[in-house]
Amino acid sequence: MYNAAGQLNKDQLVQRFTPLVRRIASHLMARLPASVQVDDLVQNGMLGLLDAISRFEAQAGAQFEVYAAQRVRGAMLDGLRENDWLPRSLRRNARRIETAIAQLEQENGRAPTEKELADSLGMALADYQQMLQDARGHQLVYLEDMVAERGEDFLERHLADEGGDPAKILEDENLRRRLVHAIELLPERERLMMALYYEQDLNLREIGEVMGVTESRVCQLHSQAVMRLRARLFDGGGKETTKAGRHG
Repeated sequence: MYNAAGQLNKDQLVQRFTPLVRRIASHLMARLPASVQVDDLVQNGMLGLLDAISRFEAQAGAQFEVYAAQRVRGAMLDGLRENDWLPRSLRRNARRIETAIAQLEQENGRAPTEKELADSLGMALADYQQMLQDARGHQLVYLEDMVAERGEDFLERHLADEGGDPAKILEDENLRRRLVHAIELLPERERLMMALYYEQDLNLREIGEVMGVTESRVCQLHSQAVMRLRARLFDGGGKETTKAGRHG
């Protein structure tokens, strides 16, 4: 694997360790949602392999395959982290809303209204609703929500683990139970919207017709519902809130 100059032969290494890249990708795919494409993992993994070749320095007891596997897996995990398409500025705004929701729920013992949230954020109601509109696509769970206290995140702890199964881990942590409970405590209109969207598979336009509101208003309600759920699931390390109102 070395050339006449005593350097690692790049072409031979790429050819030899491409199956390793595909094997690592296959292991990760078994623990990832169907929306993730194996070719994307392989592409990122090949970049990791090339990086390993350029960086590797033979040391006492160091084996290239072990080093390369670490770099390949790391490149794949980095690619998964970067696959979060919602702009950071919108994510920051969403976090502000989640924080305001959690604070007002704690203070008042019920779900805050949109007007209360807008006032808490120091903005007009119309501006707050536009923020909700802009946050369309905000997700219930992000990778960084799984960060451990010492900085080791969910991907590193479980996807890189041969025996790790995120779905079962989340179930073991009672996330499903807390999510069901949180949905039950949503304001009535938001619960109806979520039921129509996720249980009845209606699109935003159809939901608007059922609820007698515009499609953009449904979008706002959806964003706000997701933020309420996130505030309840992740505020205080996932501690449940026991009281919430039924108005919206």
